[in-house]
Amino acid sequence: MSESTTQNAATENTEEPAQAPVETPAETDWKSEARKWEQRAKENSNAAQRLAEIEEANKSEAQKAADREAAATQRAVEAEARAARRDVALEHGLSKDDAALLDNLTDEEAMKALAVRLASASERGKTNRVPGEGANPKSKEDPMQEFTRRLFKNPA
Repeated sequence: MSESTTQNAATENTEEPAQAPVETPAETDWKSEARKWEQRAKENSNAAQRLAEIEEANKSEAQKAADREAAATQRAVEAEARAARRDVALEHGLSKDDAALLDNLTDEEAMKALAVRLASASERGKTNRVPGEGANPKSKEDPMQEFTRRLFKNPA
């Protein structure tokens, strides 16, 4: 009996179920898909805006005051950081372009280190100038030069 059940099990495994023919999807119309998702995004945007309005209306006066306080605190922190950047820039005599590089820094020590580096770089640029560059120094008197001067000297 065990042999017959084993044979039945083996024959069941060898039989493959009939497979449905695989359908290939038609070409996707990407423009229509894009329009569909754009429309959904607009609907969701309107819904999100409406939800924000409802949440704002449902806030208590204490929550509104806390939000105003948080916004004011954020503005104060930004103003202090801006003032610190300007102070560091003025202290080290940075140009407007160099001072703009300090805008992304929040740590005052990092601002000072960068300002020192920028100031030293700008000073190095100033010392490379040669004061008399391009000017001909007066040389010793050349007899030909003297002759030419006398020849073309203006009698008047």
